[in-house]
Amino acid sequence: MIIVDDCSTDNSVEVIQSFVEQDSRIKLIQLSENSGAAVARNTAIKDAQGRFIAFLDSDDLWLPDKLESQLQFMQEKDIAFSYSAYEKIDEQGEPLGLIGVPEKVNYDQLLKCCVIGCLTAIYDTHKLGKVYMLLIRKRQDFSLWLRLLKNVNYAYGIQQPLALYRVRSGSISSKKSNASAYTWLLYREVEQLNLIKASYYFSYYAVRGVLRTMFPRLARLLGLDQYKFLFFLIRLS
Repeated sequence: MIIVDDCSTDNSVEVIQSFVEQDSRIKLIQLSENSGAAVARNTAIKDAQGRFIAFLDSDDLWLPDKLESQLQFMQEKDIAFSYSAYEKIDEQGEPLGLIGVPEKVNYDQLLKCCVIGCLTAIYDTHKLGKVYMLLIRKRQDFSLWLRLLKNVNYAYGIQQPLALYRVRSGSISSKKSNASAYTWLLYREVEQLNLIKASYYFSYYAVRGVLRTMFPRLARLLGLDQYKFLFFLIRLS
C-alpha cells in the first residue's frame, strides 16, 4: 500500500505513520508541495513494485473483499483491465444509491460515457506496462482509461459493488458544469477528436448527465447500447 500525502493540513501524516510502523507493506510518500491528484497518483504508480495497479482516494472506501474478488476475476479470465459497480454515500456515510456498470466497455463506448469509477479500476502492468495519468486538472482518470483501452480491446466490469464513493458538497467532481467543460477539452485536445466526432460523443455524455441528474433510476437501467436507441428517439422527435 503506497500512500501519497499531497500536503495535507490535518493529522493525516501522523495517522498514516502509525500504520507504517505496524506493517512494512505500507509506505508513505510526502509531496513537498500540493500538486493535485494526477501527480499524487503518478508518484504512487512510479514507486509501485506490484503487478496490479489500483487507486483509492482518501475519502472513498473499498469493501473488505474488493481486491481479493477483483484479482481473482482478472486472473481467472485473463483480463488486463477491470472495474466494478460501486455505491455512493454522503459525507456521513449514508447510502445514496448503486452505480451499476456494463459487463465490458471498449474505447469508443467509453468516449460516450465514463462508466469506470477510479476507486474500482485495476490494471495489469505485466500486460499493459506502467501507464500514467496525464497532468491535467480534471478528468485525468478518464484519460488514463482511454489510454489503456487503446492497447486492449475491452475493460471488463464486475456487477457486484466493491467500493463506496463519498459525495462531498463543493468537491471538484461534484461541479458538473466544470466537469462538462473538461470533458469537452479532453475530447478535443487530448484525444484529438475532430469537431464532428467530439460533438457526437459529447452529446451522449450530456444526455446521460441530464438523465442521471433528473431521472437517476432510469439512467441506471439504460446501458450504453440503449443510450444509442434513446438518442435515435430524441432525433426523431
